[in-house]
Amino acid sequence: MDSEKALELVKHGATLLFLDVPQHTLIGIDTQMFTVGTAFKGTKMIPPGIHFVFYSSSTRDGKEFSPTIGFFVDVAPSQVIVRKWNQQDEWLAKLSEEEEERYSQAVKSLEFDKHLGPYNLSQYGAWKHLSNYITKDVVEKFEPVGGEITVIYESAILKGGPKTEMERALDEQMKKSKSGAASSTTEQPKGNRFYYTSIPRIIKHKGISGQELTSLNLDKTQLLESVLSKEYKDSEDLLLGELQFSFVAFLMGQSLESFMQWKSLVSLLLGCTEAPFQTRSGLFTKFIEVIYHQLKYGLQKESSGPEMGVLALLDDSWLASDSFLHLLCKDFFALVEEASVVDGDLLSWTRKFKELLENRLGWEFQKKSDVDGIYFDEDDEYAPVVEMLDESHGDYYMAT
Repeated sequence: MDSEKALELVKHGATLLFLDVPQHTLIGIDTQMFTVGTAFKGTKMIPPGIHFVFYSSSTRDGKEFSPTIGFFVDVAPSQVIVRKWNQQDEWLAKLSEEEEERYSQAVKSLEFDKHLGPYNLSQYGAWKHLSNYITKDVVEKFEPVGGEITVIYESAILKGGPKTEMERALDEQMKKSKSGAASSTTEQPKGNRFYYTSIPRIIKHKGISGQELTSLNLDKTQLLESVLSKEYKDSEDLLLGELQFSFVAFLMGQSLESFMQWKSLVSLLLGCTEAPFQTRSGLFTKFIEVIYHQLKYGLQKESSGPEMGVLALLDDSWLASDSFLHLLCKDFFALVEEASVVDGDLLSWTRKFKELLENRLGWEFQKKSDVDGIYFDEDDEYAPVVEMLDESHGDYYMAT
């Protein structure tokens, strides 16, 4: 890049100015991560729009790290956002408007330029794939009070003991960290800190037969339509925005609550058997494209920078133990492949997604049994039990 082009990007790109951050602290923006050195004071040349900033303080030797703290920002061209390190609480604090304006002018006068690392524009495409449905409205709707995202405030979720590899890793990190130790002695916010959409796990209806109720719970289409209408005002993009928001908050912000929300949304969508082919083909094409890019990024084996604690939680271990995704994908893939009529883009993205899981995780999706469109391995302990109620009418119910 020539100097003239670089200067243009410096002037029109946004800047994050971080003051007094200790050496060895890990700081990330979007898919990029840095270890703070003696000269580091932030990032310049940031494209306008939504970004996610996250950081983790370290011990003096740089070998152990506290749980990540993260926040979303919506930056305008040439905007300067300033944060100053609070040594006692180990977090990036906001400044007064007067102080921020003074530092902003210094940044625009290039006084800090040699201390600012450039945003790696070659990785911007990967971030857009993870965040193209996250808007300012999405952030404001779902983010916690104050905007700070951290697992430190989610210890109540782990009550009763961690159950998955991911939960155990987060629990272990919280026990080791100074912040985790401090959080156990201070009063934590009560209830959920995020404003996520409540997704019912089952449909309950009075006045209908058990067979009809079972059918409604086997196909989540009616539940999806109800949630879209009541919670999202029929905005498919808002649902996809929450899916991306929760994924970023989980993977980069290490929020367990956000993982659970992501799981609920994925389970809802992959649990639909009618909507993908009749009423919501467009939504499902976009959904499969979104989750494809999420897992493609999360499952990448190479690392271009330092590992941030459990940043790479999205790996074989918890995906294998949290088998909900494997089971739901197996059923969904079979439905798409065997559908008499299916949208071409949906079929294409589904095949790409299936190939990704097969290649990255070694998952197999061949069906061994099929009853009325329900597919499962015969030796699968999590498979539903399908029993005949009336042989003459071919009625079924599902027992778990």
